[in-house]
Amino acid sequence: MSSERIGLIDIGSNTIRLVIFDIDENYNIRQLQNIKTPARLSQYLNEEKWMDQAGIDVLVEILQSFQQVAVYYQVAQLLPMATAAIRQSSNREEIIEQVAEKAGIDLMIVPEEKEAYYGSNAVTLTTQTKDSVTVDIGGGSTEVTYFENKEIKQYHSFPFGVVTLKQMFFQGKEHNDEKAIKKMTSFVKEQFKSIKWLSKLRVPITAIGGSARSIANVHQRQIDYPLAGVHGYQMSGSDLDLTLELFKSLSISELENLDGLSQDRTDIIIPANVVFNALFDEVKASLFIFSNKGLREGIILDYVNERANGTAFTKHNISTQSIYRLGLAYQTQNQVADQRGNLVSMLYDEFCKANLFEKDKYIARLLQYGSYLYYLGEYIESGAGSQHTFYIISNSELNAITHKERIIIALLASYKNRSLFNQYLEPFNDWFTVSFIDQLKAFGGMIKFANALDDSHMNVVKDIKLQKKNGAYELLIYHKGSVIAEKYRAMRQKKHLARVLKDDVVITFVDMESGEKETAEQ
Repeated sequence: MSSERIGLIDIGSNTIRLVIFDIDENYNIRQLQNIKTPARLSQYLNEEKWMDQAGIDVLVEILQSFQQVAVYYQVAQLLPMATAAIRQSSNREEIIEQVAEKAGIDLMIVPEEKEAYYGSNAVTLTTQTKDSVTVDIGGGSTEVTYFENKEIKQYHSFPFGVVTLKQMFFQGKEHNDEKAIKKMTSFVKEQFKSIKWLSKLRVPITAIGGSARSIANVHQRQIDYPLAGVHGYQMSGSDLDLTLELFKSLSISELENLDGLSQDRTDIIIPANVVFNALFDEVKASLFIFSNKGLREGIILDYVNERANGTAFTKHNISTQSIYRLGLAYQTQNQVADQRGNLVSMLYDEFCKANLFEKDKYIARLLQYGSYLYYLGEYIESGAGSQHTFYIISNSELNAITHKERIIIALLASYKNRSLFNQYLEPFNDWFTVSFIDQLKAFGGMIKFANALDDSHMNVVKDIKLQKKNGAYELLIYHKGSVIAEKYRAMRQKKHLARVLKDDVVITFVDMESGEKETAEQ
């Protein structure tokens, strides 16, 4: 597949959004533009689900503007996807005709099952979660799916969303009217109870969409969360209760000034929070997880995969793909990064054999990720490579990697010395035990030493062995070719190994062709 520019118009019941994506030959997806405008289309539907002309005019005006933006960005393919508000309209054929005539856009109506699929597809392709109930609440509908081992088992579309709930229960009332909230809560609970497969699944809830993002943003600010981004952010049931009580306690003007809450959601955030709470209780959920990837990302991922015969994005190798793509974005040299990873694996295996660490596949995977992205920040500025590396990784939304894992990888990939490590760690100190922090420092030192063993980038080191004789450690470095650069760098980084071993270590280079041994010296 050659590079391509796609424009996706997401026509929801609450907002309409244009997102322009660049897709390169390696299937990297880069967002170039993201324009959102509130439309509240569902409020233009009468009891017979007929959309009046005022609503159609709003839709046409927005699409005409988006069409101009798409032309300016030289979009090759425009995907105008319409969901609940237009799908539910009894005069949708008239809407489609007017949009085609006045805006020059042929609308695609997304069926309920396809909308559920796209949202779930985004979650299964960008998160670790194998079993979950996803919920995507829009303005006029709420899509709920259940997937097991990343395969959809059940789905249902409820004919209510945040805008329709507001219309049903808050007409002529304050946004936080207690009686209205009580009636709405009972209604939503009854709706969820009517779907028998939802009951007591005891799996995480994964929430998609703008309302979920706002709740996550607000909660992060309430607790001074030290990390950017909500993708993969986790909350408990009591955390959801906390945000709901906060929203109920504030006036509209106070909500408009609440950090993290989008101003166009101030009057509909309580209905959204109530829906999440009710679903959490019905499922007996173990956790509430937020996905920043939803319908739009699901559509684009599906689009790319169709053109790549399903190989661009897979459900069972997500984190590795994410790390690889981040490396590509910062010009990581694959051959160099792979060799560094091989050397780190050799060191880790030898140290485990010496009972210095307990071998762990999970730790080994994080070590590989840290070694692959080691000092990627040098692409920005070599003099501050460590600082840039930590900042980039810790603030990147890495698919299928938890926030805690993101920090671990950032600490490993940016390791320069213990002082900087402690500085980076400070906001996250209570995330880890003291013993694990000590282990991370040791692993950081190992990566730094492994990097020294490929200083020439010639892949000359082929094997590593650690042995102990007469109470002393010796590290044997087997090589083919000149290791002048590697000897010098290895001796400079030898102290990191000595800290791991808690003892001095002799480094011996062994020429695999001649059999000659040479002990490295300061």
